[in-house]
Amino acid sequence: MTDVIQAVVDALSLASLYALLALPVALIYGIMGLINFAQGELTMIAAYGLFLFAAVTLPLAVFMALVLVVVAALAMERVAFRPVRNSSEETLLVTSFAVSFLLQNLALIIFGSRPKSISTPSSLSQSFDVGGIFIDAVAILTVVLAVVCIGGLVLFMNRSRFGISMRAAAEDFTMARLVGIRANAVISATFAIAGALAGVAAFVLVVQSGSAFATMGLTPVIIAFVATMMGGLGSLRGALLGAAILGVITVGFDQILSEELRPARDAFVYGAVLLVLLVRPSGLIPSNRERV
Repeated sequence: MTDVIQAVVDALSLASLYALLALPVALIYGIMGLINFAQGELTMIAAYGLFLFAAVTLPLAVFMALVLVVVAALAMERVAFRPVRNSSEETLLVTSFAVSFLLQNLALIIFGSRPKSISTPSSLSQSFDVGGIFIDAVAILTVVLAVVCIGGLVLFMNRSRFGISMRAAAEDFTMARLVGIRANAVISATFAIAGALAGVAAFVLVVQSGSAFATMGLTPVIIAFVATMMGGLGSLRGALLGAAILGVITVGFDQILSEELRPARDAFVYGAVLLVLLVRPSGLIPSNRERV
């Protein structure tokens, strides 16, 4: 029973991190029909922001890093995606890859290829023993941040006037513009939210690894894409469900695989994801961009 509870705790923490990564991908696709593979580079920018602002107190450094990544997300939308907004989804996809590679190489030029060490409070590295169940402080932090971000996003999308405008744009952008909803404002707000979520995820990743490096956004964006695809592109509920399932599957294979097979865990995980997509090609909660 202790092992089962430990696995549940680990899966909850991992699923919370995956949700933070998947939500912005689902949100941007729901509004623009864009799978933004440059989302991972927003995570990288936020991590480097924590490195650059390490001299100040941690709360101030986190705030400044969030401001930096939101500004970067807005600049990304304005410079790279707005000029091709009315192009095909293929063109948008290629643009996202181009932005991703550009930002990675800029980071390599500016910061070099070696990871930059970032110190975090030792209290975040502690682990608590609760009746034989080991709970890391960073796991608690991850779950709390995910709950706050998800709850805030749900309230914003359902209670605020601007959030309702975003939902209307996701359902039918043309009709939304006809009734007076400004497309530029909606899309800019979407990228700003995506940047803020990337900043929160970056903080968790930095606490876990203690470093920032140019290619650190690659794995998170793949995870986000897989979770979003499995849950259903364009659906926030689908992204959350996909993140939860991916977290559970990952921890589950960690528990059941032998020591010899454990290094190949990811192969089993993505094999299971493939089976899900074979059964439900449109995802578990298909949206067809009808709703966020």
